[in-house]
Amino acid sequence: MATTGCNPSQKAYDRHVAYWLLICAGTIFGMILLGAVTRLTQSGLSMVDWHPVTGIIPPLTEADWQKEFFKYQQFPEYQKKNLGMEISEFKTIFLFEYFHRVLGRFIGLLFLLPFLFFYFTDRLRAGLTPKLVALFILGGFQGVLGWYMVKSGLVDDPNVSQYRLTAHLGTAVIIYSAILWVAWSLLFKPTEQLFKMRAGAVATSCAIFLMILSGGLVAGTKAGYVYPTFPLMGHSFFPEELYSMTPVWLSAFEDLATIQFNHRMFAYFIVLLISTFTFFALKSGAIGPAKGGILCMFVMMILQVILGISTLVMNMPIALATAHQGGAVLLLTASLFVTHSLIIGNAKNSVGNNCESDLTPAGEGGVAHSGRM
Repeated sequence: MATTGCNPSQKAYDRHVAYWLLICAGTIFGMILLGAVTRLTQSGLSMVDWHPVTGIIPPLTEADWQKEFFKYQQFPEYQKKNLGMEISEFKTIFLFEYFHRVLGRFIGLLFLLPFLFFYFTDRLRAGLTPKLVALFILGGFQGVLGWYMVKSGLVDDPNVSQYRLTAHLGTAVIIYSAILWVAWSLLFKPTEQLFKMRAGAVATSCAIFLMILSGGLVAGTKAGYVYPTFPLMGHSFFPEELYSMTPVWLSAFEDLATIQFNHRMFAYFIVLLISTFTFFALKSGAIGPAKGGILCMFVMMILQVILGISTLVMNMPIALATAHQGGAVLLLTASLFVTHSLIIGNAKNSVGNNCESDLTPAGEGGVAHSGRM
């Protein structure tokens, strides 16, 4: 039964829940990096079936490996791209995909088991349980979406759909971002500052997320390889193929030159947006966590630009391309933190609110409610 009133232990409970959520978010970030490596090593289609429970057991004997290799040989990727591949090479790509899937299952348990503990020991604030249940369901959907993406490449054209790949990446980023947001709401106190900058912070976060989706299209179509030059695309700023398909709008999703061009334009726009936002926010007197987040965002933007250009001109080396994808997520993390720091000041009913003051640390003297619904 839910209880009301101030409970001094609620602050500690909030902190424990927040730390657990931050661990989950960090593991998801690792999953995003491993997903990039799996894609860049062309390992994603090496496991041609999906068994959510029994699939956690890898091939243990040479006979098991031969069986998996035989199944792989029946599909177009082997027949059209990897004909003659040795089983030793197959083992390498198989293990990348295998560990990617196992990590997904591990994240599910890492989320579910502590959640059940916090729930049945009444350590979750009122209103938090539905959010966590929704995140768990979204995580399950992400697993199904991953297999849906893989299936798109187990056909005559052995390439996964760029639409499904982008959706898979975008969903992972949404889950990661939502978990961070809930954790921060439990850890950080509201502040009243820079109301006029909140719209800019939200716009910056949305723009970075759209750029990540644009990067998903680049990855899914391998558009990064068509013009490995900077700042020009070949001999011109505007490539000849730009928006050349019929209908024109289809070029944004299927023409490689246009996809790369759009990703570059997103990058230019975000550099301008973050630079402008940083200047006006600091000039307006941003303080505390918001100021630190703004400075981190600006530095991360510079690093991400360097990573992006280096990845492009060096023709997509695995390490740099993986770092570039990770850098985009870290840039979004910094932007979200700034957004959270500026928005939470008006969140009178935020998760981290308390019974004494909107300006005290999250959970301090907080209203103690059972997390149960």
